[in-house]
Amino acid sequence: MQNELTHEGSTFINFRNYEFQDSRSPAFRWVDIKCLRFPRESVGDTELLAALIGHDQFRDDYAGGGVLLEGLRHGPYWVRAVSPDVYEAVGREMSDRILWEWANQFEDVPAELGTDLQREVFDRLAAAEQIYYLSELGDEAHHDWGGVHSDFHEFVLIDRSGGQITLLVAADD
Repeated sequence: MQNELTHEGSTFINFRNYEFQDSRSPAFRWVDIKCLRFPRESVGDTELLAALIGHDQFRDDYAGGGVLLEGLRHGPYWVRAVSPDVYEAVGREMSDRILWEWANQFEDVPAELGTDLQREVFDRLAAAEQIYYLSELGDEAHHDWGGVHSDFHEFVLIDRSGGQITLLVAADD
């Protein structure tokens, strides 16, 4: 199945590109969104999650290295530590709350950033038929420099009617 996922594109929202009242607020916060298309034939969520984990686009350390085809890291974790069973199904309300609290943790986001987040993040969450949240995997799953992210929130959005799976990561580093 992983070979049947097609990367359609990515969106990167860098908080430093917006004007905050407190210049320390944006720090190094960002949202990275990777959209992949899957065939419409029916497969279960577990198979879709496994295909995503096995896809090249998943091999991103989110620390400036980008996607590495032979990469061993995914965010703060070793790729080998991530499997479909470490994702928790969550509702839209919970995912919205987690992301808005993270985005507004220092001060309310500027209006322009709020508009961009609504369009690129929250509208995608609203369209998803299923949302999964990557659980904290524990110290043994962190790679050798995995502590670079002070916050790391990962969601996988499945939109079966649109044939799309979206990897959404919001983090600080």
